[in-house]
Amino acid sequence: MNTDKIIKDFKAVEFMREVRDKISEDIKEMNFEQIKKYFEERKLNLAKNE
Repeated sequence: MNTDKIIKDFKAVEFMREVRDKISEDIKEMNFEQIKKYFEERKLNLAKNE
């Protein structure tokens, strides 16, 4: 078992809810094209951080 990347006290459900709520807040007043761009940029930023 790889324990190198375990984060102590990490709560997956809580984390997913926080991410979902942040995304919902960020995109609530965007049109489709803006939402599409938001997710494209988010995907690129996540890829850079890996």
